[in-house]
Amino acid sequence: MSGIPVSVETCANCGKVSGNAVKLKNCMACRLVKYCSVDCQKAHRKQHKKACKRRVAELKDEQLYSQGHERSEDAFCPLCTLPIALPMNENSGFNECCTKRVCYGCVLAAQKSGMFDTCPFCRAKMARDDASALDMARVRAEKKDPAAIEFLGSKYYYGTYGVKKNVPRAIELLTEAAELGSIDAHAKLGQAYLYGMGVAPDNAKGVHHFELAAMKGSVESRHNLGCYEAQKGNYERAVRHWLISAKMGNNASLDNVKDMLKGGVATKEQYAEALKGYQDSVEETKSPGRDEAKQVFRVRDECKTTYGASVGFAPAGQTG
Repeated sequence: MSGIPVSVETCANCGKVSGNAVKLKNCMACRLVKYCSVDCQKAHRKQHKKACKRRVAELKDEQLYSQGHERSEDAFCPLCTLPIALPMNENSGFNECCTKRVCYGCVLAAQKSGMFDTCPFCRAKMARDDASALDMARVRAEKKDPAAIEFLGSKYYYGTYGVKKNVPRAIELLTEAAELGSIDAHAKLGQAYLYGMGVAPDNAKGVHHFELAAMKGSVESRHNLGCYEAQKGNYERAVRHWLISAKMGNNASLDNVKDMLKGGVATKEQYAEALKGYQDSVEETKSPGRDEAKQVFRVRDECKTTYGASVGFAPAGQTG
């Protein structure tokens, strides 16, 4: 047994060997080294600081780039279970009664069965105007539904649905929704802080919210992180983000990877990977019902443009 090498753990500062009398604890930031006491950790901090920060950054990148390669659960229609085509607000409707987003293919199918004023998902009477939509959302918000709170926050942020614009109140609501798990709230907070939209610019806070949303499957946030890195001149990091969002169906990300290829930053293999992933992602969103709905609702919109809003038939009571 004496010829078998034994892994020996020692304190990075004083060299004490781990044993019955000495219990070593990891550096909680990087976990690269161990210490026998807080005093030894403090004494070794200056020597260890650079390696620790480098490893922490590596760990963060590993997490950032390895998570969020699949779209989030709320990006799928709860009825047909297919991913909703991007941009989602143009291909689905949000129901304030249950805070579910339903694709227009399923909306049309519901209307064919006679459900013109009933939610296709929860079967409740749908809101007929902005005021009733807000009332429904407030009821859900009181029950701490993050989607409803995010919905209300967005209305205060932009001053829509008859709500007086109130950015501080909007940020308060969006922050609450984000804390409760709303990916859309994180994405909107990222935009607000990073671009100074109604609040004082705060790059660190904006990027933080974008990263949280991206790691949970937000395509838009992932794309925006790529743009942020490109603006800083970190083109390789930007391409890594855009590869992910392109493969989840973001056309702008695909175009950016193509531009990076022309600029000599991205490789032909990366662009081919992004293109194939993009095409597969778009194909997954298609269905005969959605194709039919696109034609039917296009005719509806043309009728509204020509004859006025009184000539229309679908989708009723839903918001983008």
